[in-house]
Amino acid sequence: MIGTHCDCKPKNTELVQEVKENMPAFDEIMNLSDFFKVMGDSTRLQLLLSLQQSEMCVSDLANVLDMTKSAVSHQLKALRLSKLIKSRKEGKTVYYSLDDEHIETILGMAFDHTKEH
Repeated sequence: MIGTHCDCKPKNTELVQEVKENMPAFDEIMNLSDFFKVMGDSTRLQLLLSLQQSEMCVSDLANVLDMTKSAVSHQLKALRLSKLIKSRKEGKTVYYSLDDEHIETILGMAFDHTKEH
């Protein structure tokens, strides 16, 4: 839970109350925090940026990132469980892609922001 021991009086009581009322539920805040934790790993970001360009299998992703298939699979599992990517099977090969256009938009906006600053 967010801190409960503020030891000061607000300068603008109405504003404080309005912001508190419009704050998302704590569970929603925790879900968003978990989302950013998953996105905050550089390897996972490289995977997402690779998948932003094209649907790919584990072997191809391992070659792009110069990692073992096992290490890539481990990171893909975290991304899949967080619903950032999806998979489809074609024969014995599993192909991964971004889950939806929201992920692509978030990546693009984050990149734009970091380039500006």
